[in-house]
Amino acid sequence: MITLIDHALLDQVCAEAAVSPRRRKNRNLHPSDDHPAHRLLNAMQPDSYIPPHRHLDPNKDETFVVLRGLLGLVLFDDAGGIVRCVEVGAGGAALGVDIPHGTWHTAVALEPDTVFLEAKAGPYLPFTAAEKAPWAPAENSAEAAPYLAMVKALVTRLRTA
Repeated sequence: MITLIDHALLDQVCAEAAVSPRRRKNRNLHPSDDHPAHRLLNAMQPDSYIPPHRHLDPNKDETFVVLRGLLGLVLFDDAGGIVRCVEVGAGGAALGVDIPHGTWHTAVALEPDTVFLEAKAGPYLPFTAAEKAPWAPAENSAEAAPYLAMVKALVTRLRTA
């Protein structure tokens, strides 16, 4: 059975993201966490915070293609300095991005109901301590919302510069 990635599916996953405490929702297209190829829809609201992270496994390069909305992709150096910000989506500089393993990154939704298709190698493995940015606040911490606002302001500033 095929899965159509249509407007109805995007509407559904966006509605789930809107009521999620994390303000984002994944819809896996792969059959299980141990599958060798992960493909998923990732719907985000603008107040969702994904802590900066990296994937150290050389098989864990990631590809994002924005299907709806506008995503801010932010790349960092090892000390947490912002190296690059890119708006990804129909109104951005690119429609998608391929992120090499070992690259510190985060993504922020710049518009409500932003959805991107994500692809990377499986299996699913929780982040190790070395993959979590020690200079960034943890999700749900008191510092997370101000940090997210700062990152989004930098991305937005680039848009108007």
